[in-house]
Amino acid sequence: MQHTTPASRAGRKKIALTAVAGLLLSGCGGAANAGEDTPFVFATGKDISCLDPHVNGDMPQASIAANYLDSLVSQDKDGTIHPWLASDWAVSADGLTYTFTVRTDVTFTDGTPLTAEAVKANLDHMVDPDTQSGTAGGYLKPYAGTEVVAADTAVVTLNRPYAAFLEVLAQPFLGIQSPEALKRPQAENCNAPVGTGPFKIVDYVPQSKATLVRNEDYNSAPPFAEHQGPAYLETIEWRIVPEDSTRYGLLRAGQVDALDLMPSVHFDEAESDPNVELILQDRPGNPTNLILNTTRPPFDDLDVRKAFLRSAYVDAGINSVYFGTVTKAGGPLSSTTTFYSPDFEDVYAPDPDEANQLLDDAGWTGRDDDGYRTKDGERLTVHFPYTPNSWPTAHQALVTQIQATAKQVGFEVLIENGDAATVSEQGNNFEYDLRADYWNTNTADVLRIVFSSEYTESAGFVANGSGFRNPELDGILNEALATDDAETREDLYYQAQQIVSDNALQLPLYNQASQVALRSDRFGNFALEPSLSLPYLYDVTAVDQP
Repeated sequence: MQHTTPASRAGRKKIALTAVAGLLLSGCGGAANAGEDTPFVFATGKDISCLDPHVNGDMPQASIAANYLDSLVSQDKDGTIHPWLASDWAVSADGLTYTFTVRTDVTFTDGTPLTAEAVKANLDHMVDPDTQSGTAGGYLKPYAGTEVVAADTAVVTLNRPYAAFLEVLAQPFLGIQSPEALKRPQAENCNAPVGTGPFKIVDYVPQSKATLVRNEDYNSAPPFAEHQGPAYLETIEWRIVPEDSTRYGLLRAGQVDALDLMPSVHFDEAESDPNVELILQDRPGNPTNLILNTTRPPFDDLDVRKAFLRSAYVDAGINSVYFGTVTKAGGPLSSTTTFYSPDFEDVYAPDPDEANQLLDDAGWTGRDDDGYRTKDGERLTVHFPYTPNSWPTAHQALVTQIQATAKQVGFEVLIENGDAATVSEQGNNFEYDLRADYWNTNTADVLRIVFSSEYTESAGFVANGSGFRNPELDGILNEALATDDAETREDLYYQAQQIVSDNALQLPLYNQASQVALRSDRFGNFALEPSLSLPYLYDVTAVDQP
């Protein structure tokens, strides 16, 4: 197979996105009812332990939730916030009170009307410790409570200004569910959450599939949608197919209509197939990375952290295992995130001479018989708990290459494979030196979630995997939330990126991305919702067959 370069990857991405835009404009020849009675089969590579995106908080949850939950507000591709289930809102001068007016003509698919009570029930559910929300609850640390002042008016109070509040409310993670359904036991709601969206969950078989059917009464499409009223598709089968080649083989055989986590080894083949369209888009947030635990040796030493970053040949690794199908990350923010700065790209470019000097300066001057650095009789060992099933095959190959290059300067990196529960527990207790991480979100406030002191503890998941505590950084990130002035926020987030970079807290690898392959000979109008670039099937139509 021909290996591609980052330059060809950029060209490929442009072609794919242009083709998708063409599909949206042309409608692919499908009439409004073309999708009826034609099941749309979507294959995903990772299991969904709970369909309710308020619980835990994993990207596969948000992906499917984007198709059965609506949000209070919507965000366009330029980052502007627009009405959705909330028809209007007002923010107090001190930034502590948000008054939402909700639509009075929308009903959840269980028959419950949308009211201000639903807003209160959902926000309270997200921050409830019993919900175990590492994502939705994590976004709502400033939440103080909601008062329902009228059937259509909810007054949300924060305990501090939070300029990113509307941005995070636009995400599927914070989609609005039926307040009656939320009263059910968590296990029941995990299997069949209820929203107001274009589809509704009717069946769920863990580790196998979920079935969604069209909401015939749907009347609350967001501004970014291409039409209004019910969806064109009648049924969606959301299949769990973990093995990359199997998932792609099903697409080629016509047994699935679209897939995500497109395997990098099959990109060239897919591009040459006239029946397959690639939909590619980098996601905003904190990119895929290896985060360094600063709370214990050896990475409590800044020189050792810098040496590890200098030992990693990330560019070469990405090209060899991803074949140029992902874009290298250059800093703590992915390049599609508002307020991202390119100034922090390649700050720690590979430099084994510099890495060796840093380790010498840190006192790791000895070498044992296996070539690893030693200090006071102790080997320079890095423990890296890892769950292979949670990552693409290419990611596993990439971390193995990083392990090898780290050895060249004297690090012993132990990749310790374990099950998800065990590795998660280790992560919540800082029982590691390296942790594989990312955080997809549509705001630069991700820097606070991933690096500020307040996120060294969290319900269900410790987001600040470095354990870094820095009062100056905390102050800058909180100041950025206290203003809605774009220039001021840009300057503050630049300062925050500088502090994170200077302290060598993580090794950025590549930008998280939506990589979808579609059988374009069968369906068109496949789109990505704007907040997190997740699959959005509301506008999908069947292509007329000859």
